[in-house]
Amino acid sequence: MNDMSLNLEAASSVKPHIRISRVSKTFKTRKGDVHALDDIDLNIKRGEFVSILGPSGCGKSTLMMLLAGLTPYSKGRIEVGEKLIQGPNPEGGIVFQQDVLLEWRTALQNIMMQAEIRKLPIEAAKARARELLEMVSLGDFENAYPKELSGGMRQRVSICRALLHRPPLLLMDEPFGALDAMTRDQLQLDLLRLCRDNEMTVMFITHSIAEAVFLSDRVVVMSPRPGRVERIIDIDLPRPRRLAMREEPQFTAYTRELTEIFKTLGVFREEV
Repeated sequence: MNDMSLNLEAASSVKPHIRISRVSKTFKTRKGDVHALDDIDLNIKRGEFVSILGPSGCGKSTLMMLLAGLTPYSKGRIEVGEKLIQGPNPEGGIVFQQDVLLEWRTALQNIMMQAEIRKLPIEAAKARARELLEMVSLGDFENAYPKELSGGMRQRVSICRALLHRPPLLLMDEPFGALDAMTRDQLQLDLLRLCRDNEMTVMFITHSIAEAVFLSDRVVVMSPRPGRVERIIDIDLPRPRRLAMREEPQFTAYTRELTEIFKTLGVFREEV
């Protein structure tokens, strides 16, 4: 066996960081069953940035909640590392659509909630919190209350809180969806830098095709409900990512390919 064959065999034997196998989710409601996800199969490598892209109601957020262990799946199996997910996953850091900061606590105190809940050594956690605030250009705002911060600043604090315990897995549910375009651009750059420096696996939920292409190693395209994995697109763009990259032909080609997939699915309907 030659060296190339050995390398390929070794690569194929590496277990994914995340393994989602034949997962389905049905919600019971007063009006009947709602089939949110159907037969999801997805493997994610350690250190990979994967975006889940799809229309509203396709089950993107549900998939994240299943992976976080905050919602039970109806069928299938989810593993993170060597652990079968059957309840809250302590490995994960979670950032929701809203920052959910406590208004009576300062930025630093909001981040330190993670240390209090996890019973981490306080002084070491405080040093880590201040380091994270510096990384997102909020070092001068550790004593500011949420009402004194802009939406983008609040979301930065929320991201710092999720990263305090150095999670190997970061789950993000449309964290920039409510922000203006310029703030969103900057937070995308901040996120990429944080991911590089903290060596995390990331699942990122988004409605934005351009955002998914800019951030990701792979984009998972979800069908309308019940959500299924329609396609997985590898994004072969150099890192570090630069804003100017969005004007390059290869970036445009990826956004065009994803747009055409959603046209085929009936998500986009243009007048003829």
